[in-house]
Amino acid sequence: MSFKPIQVLGVPVDSNSSYMTGSALAPQHIREAFFCDSANLSTETGFDLGDERLWHDLGDINLHQLDNQQAFDTILATAKKQVAEHKHILSIGGDHSVSFPLISAYAEAFPGLNILHFDAHPDLYDNMQDNPFSHASPFARLMETGQVKRLVQVGIRTLNNHQKQQAQRFGVEQHTMRDLSGVDGLKFDGPVYLSIDLDALDPAYAPGVSHHEPGGLSTRFLLDVIHTFKGQLIGADIVELNPHRDINSMTAMVAAKLAKEVIGRMLLDQSINP
Repeated sequence: MSFKPIQVLGVPVDSNSSYMTGSALAPQHIREAFFCDSANLSTETGFDLGDERLWHDLGDINLHQLDNQQAFDTILATAKKQVAEHKHILSIGGDHSVSFPLISAYAEAFPGLNILHFDAHPDLYDNMQDNPFSHASPFARLMETGQVKRLVQVGIRTLNNHQKQQAQRFGVEQHTMRDLSGVDGLKFDGPVYLSIDLDALDPAYAPGVSHHEPGGLSTRFLLDVIHTFKGQLIGADIVELNPHRDINSMTAMVAAKLAKEVIGRMLLDQSINP
């Protein structure tokens, strides 16, 4: 079986963070953890990511001295190019605002796109701190396009009235921490994009994030859903690692583990749906 290599892309943006910057530094920290000698490059699904034919690191997008709109345009153009070449992208780093241009590229190329979103927060604000492109707003912007078939959010535990109204407006399916009973057996009809905000995890598992929100998911639960949800995974992002708040690179290692398993899942899905 031949595979199209998964493209790993660093997206060093934190200018849209509402509380604390630092996530622009995340890509390199995740790479260092990915290759740390304390672990190896095997995935739980049996892929050896030491095989350079399976994935390729594109490095970081050069966003130096670009304003917000220029940065988004550059991210969108980069993602569009990869998707047009029938490549699957895993982006690492940055705040959650980067999901808007990244997923926009996929939504244009894949009619009926589904999004599976792990987060403590719904990120559905119409406008956060006078910034409609805040890291608290990407899924509002995406759902407004009408190009996303289904948005499923898991791990939510900060749902205020405004975001509740937004979820109802856009028909978002939310699985809050108070009731995760519907997560087991998640099934999607059509292509799936996976967006992981590391603060979906309880701070005990991932302290290196800007927004500590107790009462979150375990790393094992998140991995199990990545492995078992039904649908074809075609793209993903892992966002909101803040190295300034990390402890002994603990969260970077979690992000690296998630990256390995996401790559493995995309490779596995290629073997089923080449």
